[in-house]
Amino acid sequence: MPPSIDSTQRSSTERTAAEMVRLAGALLGALDAQQRAKLCVPPEDEAELRTYHYTPMERRGLPLLEMDPTQEQLALEFVASGLSRSGYNTVSILLGIENVLSEQDGWTHRPYPFREGPGRFRDPRLYYLAIFGDPAGAAPWAWRFEGHHIALHYAVHDGAVASASPAFLGAHPAETTLSVGNVLRPLADVEDAGRELARSLDTAQRASGIIAAAAPPDIVMSNRPAVQEGATPFTLSALMRESESGPRRERWERFLHELGYTKEHDQAASYSATPKGIASTSLTEPQRGLMRELLSRYVERMPEEIARVEAAKFDGAAMDAIHFAWAGSLEPGEPHYYRLQGPGLLVEYDNTQNGVNHVHSVWRDPEGDFGADLLTQHYAQAH
Repeated sequence: MPPSIDSTQRSSTERTAAEMVRLAGALLGALDAQQRAKLCVPPEDEAELRTYHYTPMERRGLPLLEMDPTQEQLALEFVASGLSRSGYNTVSILLGIENVLSEQDGWTHRPYPFREGPGRFRDPRLYYLAIFGDPAGAAPWAWRFEGHHIALHYAVHDGAVASASPAFLGAHPAETTLSVGNVLRPLADVEDAGRELARSLDTAQRASGIIAAAAPPDIVMSNRPAVQEGATPFTLSALMRESESGPRRERWERFLHELGYTKEHDQAASYSATPKGIASTSLTEPQRGLMRELLSRYVERMPEEIARVEAAKFDGAAMDAIHFAWAGSLEPGEPHYYRLQGPGLLVEYDNTQNGVNHVHSVWRDPEGDFGADLLTQHYAQAH
């Protein structure tokens, strides 16, 4: 399978890759041997390379909370190399919003269920950085930054960025009060643009564009390491790697009942390699503009060089292959979901949990996520 960014496009991302290499070197030079051992993951570990999580849980890598302030700043500067200015601002807000969620939880003391000693379950420093391979070497290498509601993945090959997905961002709360008349909505752009496109559909268009009356309880692909035919959302227990019995499963079943989400809805919203929803060729030109604007909101999180390459997937004639699917209500504050799908592109967005105040969004490449093929092929040949 081809990587996310083909060989004719890679040269346009060389500057971003060089910056990643420089900042990775600065961070590695500031860490002690024990920290470097945690940060660096063997690149031939394909299963780990393809693993990603967006729930608060233990991960491979070095967490921010095990860094001193100087090291943490170097780590965040490195993370910023994979983001635009607005993308980094959004990620920073999502880190900090863990403090808001802690207050909403009632300041309940919940120590880490997966770490020894005291800790905070809602922790803005419980975010892990992992590097696969040697950034200073000639072989392909990759890195990821993950924690609650953030999962960013990049691969570098031949001195250029070869993959920038999956790129997951979520927010809980999705909306919170700042002052009278002002609210904080970190992912408002992708919610509002998606609803605007869905509401622009006329009656005939909605017959194909709205695939289910009830929205799924999460993004359909969940955190699967590969895009999978027929996929439906994992339960929360499965996401958290817990038993499928007990209180969490019971709460999940109650949630599905409250959503009115049935097996028929689950089947209707399931993933298919043949895109569901309405084709962009069935949209008016203004509606195609709304679709282009929605897709742009996702790539604008990336550095300009990467964004330009990813935007080629929906520029010009490439837009003809994109489909848009919506599930749930068209009204703000009610459960909703959408999907954009085309060659090398899968976008999912869901806002159903916690009183429709909990967003999950992801940009994926079904053929090139993680840049995994590049790394595994290289290390298989090298060994």
